[in-house]
Amino acid sequence: MHETRTLAELVTAGWSEADLQWEKLSEAALAALAEGQVEPARELYAQALRVARTEFPPNDPRLAASLSNQAVVQPVSSGRIEASAAQAWASCGRWIDTMTAPRTARSSLFHLRMERLHRPAYEERWRMKARDMLEALRRDHGAMDGLELLDRDAAAQRLLQWDRERPAGMSDPRKFMAAMILLGFRRKAQGTGMEQVHTQAHTGANSLQ
Repeated sequence: MHETRTLAELVTAGWSEADLQWEKLSEAALAALAEGQVEPARELYAQALRVARTEFPPNDPRLAASLSNQAVVQPVSSGRIEASAAQAWASCGRWIDTMTAPRTARSSLFHLRMERLHRPAYEERWRMKARDMLEALRRDHGAMDGLELLDRDAAAQRLLQWDRERPAGMSDPRKFMAAMILLGFRRKAQGTGMEQVHTQAHTGANSLQ
């Protein structure tokens, strides 16, 4: 399902055009992989990386995701990119430390008041979940040579996961979930590594909305 956002809505939510552009490019790259279109996916991931390098801070998880995607889709020149990706993932904890949570609609006045009263605790709960997800990904990220490009079925499943689990609002948790889910690769050994990361992303999605 495609979303349409106006510039005014982005500004109100604290997002920039680059934030939305990166998400759309990364989603389109995954969609290309789901259709078996590897070359278009390479170009889209390259465009997303250019946006991330130009517009995002060095500790932004979306930059780390773009570097990792680029290392997998362009393996011939991936040595330097692999090192940059590992360094970027290692620095993401500082980005999580400053992550803010959106003001979400609550089913009752009581829950709304509780969220306002315990706002720091709500935000820290989201940060803790994000740290757990990041650590799971980093544990699996040590050897890039053990990763492979998603095949059509796996890319389609990843795309469905994003469509199902992305936070509705424009928020820091949405940026983080995009970095965790819109990855075009997986661990070669089926059922381990990256698949565990995305299982954790599935279980943690509601907590980050």
